[in-house]
Amino acid sequence: MTAKRILAGTLVLGTFLFSMVTNTRAQQDAASLTVAIRAGRFLDVRTGKVTTNVFIVVSKDRIARIDSAAPEGVPVIDLSKYTVVPGLIDCHAHLLGNPKDQSSTAGLRMSSAQAAIWGVHNLQTWLNHGFTALRDAGESDLGYGQLALRNSVEKGLIRGPRIVSAGNFVSLSGGHGDADVLAPDKSLPQRPNIADTVDGVSIAVRRDIKFGADWIKLMATGGVLDPISDYRVEELSEEQMAKAVEVAHRAGKKVMAHAEGTEGIKAAVRAGVDSIEHGTMLDEEGAKLMEQHGTWLVPTLYCFQHDLETGLSQGRDPVSFAKGVAIVKEQGPAFKRALEHHLKIAYGVDDDPDSVSKEFGALVRGGMTPLEALRAATINAAELLDRSKEIGTIEAGKFADIVAVEGDPLADITAMEKVVFVMKGGEVYKSAVK
Repeated sequence: MTAKRILAGTLVLGTFLFSMVTNTRAQQDAASLTVAIRAGRFLDVRTGKVTTNVFIVVSKDRIARIDSAAPEGVPVIDLSKYTVVPGLIDCHAHLLGNPKDQSSTAGLRMSSAQAAIWGVHNLQTWLNHGFTALRDAGESDLGYGQLALRNSVEKGLIRGPRIVSAGNFVSLSGGHGDADVLAPDKSLPQRPNIADTVDGVSIAVRRDIKFGADWIKLMATGGVLDPISDYRVEELSEEQMAKAVEVAHRAGKKVMAHAEGTEGIKAAVRAGVDSIEHGTMLDEEGAKLMEQHGTWLVPTLYCFQHDLETGLSQGRDPVSFAKGVAIVKEQGPAFKRALEHHLKIAYGVDDDPDSVSKEFGALVRGGMTPLEALRAATINAAELLDRSKEIGTIEAGKFADIVAVEGDPLADITAMEKVVFVMKGGEVYKSAVK
């Protein structure tokens, strides 16, 4: 064999091997891509821009890239008839128990185990409505069932949204977080979440942290659902709340405060809490304080409006219902002040998860634009939960949490109530796509 023939053969073999390597790499690249989603209308919640016929390429549990054409050799989920948005986030959820039982003794008639099983059921409802992440805003369960649910989702034992969770409600005796509504001669032993002093608050907060809470939930004022507290009254003192913030922040945890009455809102903000829940009687001074401190607001508008529809039909105590009728008149002016002061607002429903999508409409009726309402449930909520690098937008490198809805939510926000497709971490949880 001549040298010329040997050289030619070597070149042919090299070309063949290079082709094999190139094809193998291409096949490996295609295999690593789980799926591509064809979005008929892709809504960028950060800019408000809508792009048609976009392909979201998913690799395992992450978004690999966004293209104008489908990648070769990868199956395509056709959502060309729908609007695609990021997975939604509810920042004020309560996971445990039967959400349709509003009686004041519901928690006393259900075991911790049964409440957690209800929680598993409730998590599926959130997912079904496109909510792929949530923050539990505290529970009365001394067994911390919400933390067990959070851990079980993370371990893959059950299906559910990503969960960030508070522990028990830190409350005064007789306050909004005191689960004992029994007569004085039938009362329960004092629970460890009850704190009537500054030292008591420190102990209650440390207990929540010990058992794994991500957030601390304070009851700054009375509330509506219970039959014993007054929502207008500040309960925990500013000194108590400041101690809770000190202990929590030192441990790398954040603090949310249930605060409906005017003075309790302002005391909680001055104490340094990270978010105000409800803020139903927010006045001008309180709005300015929140603006100055950069305090988040989770307004939960719809839950108060929904109360007027359900009335006493779900076992609600008449005293509680009367409080709901009175306070709902306050929320409109308070929310308007929040918008005027450009407060940071995140989405939260504080209601039966069957109603979780209704908050979009309430926010828009309250004065937000549809895009602002969508941002509250995506990029804003992710920022509040310190998860902006992972969720809240559809961008390369983030979790593949993707939702599709019928219609155009920028034109009609009730489109967010028509979820047809839900993907969380690259796994399809709901698909009505034909």
